[in-house]
Amino acid sequence: MDVNDLRSVTTLFMFGLFVGIVVWALAGKRQAQFDEAAQLPFAESDDARVSMRQGEKP
Repeated sequence: MDVNDLRSVTTLFMFGLFVGIVVWALAGKRQAQFDEAAQLPFAESDDARVSMRQGEKP
């Protein structure tokens, strides 16, 4: 086995890993988790809203 064979095997492994991650990310059963995570930047706690109204830093 020379270095080119090792490079080919590594390339195929990385491609398989990439395809696996894409399939995992697009799986329908994870959609609810991703939707919830997408809304996290917009979520505020009640304490943060109250302190922002009073002029305090969060």
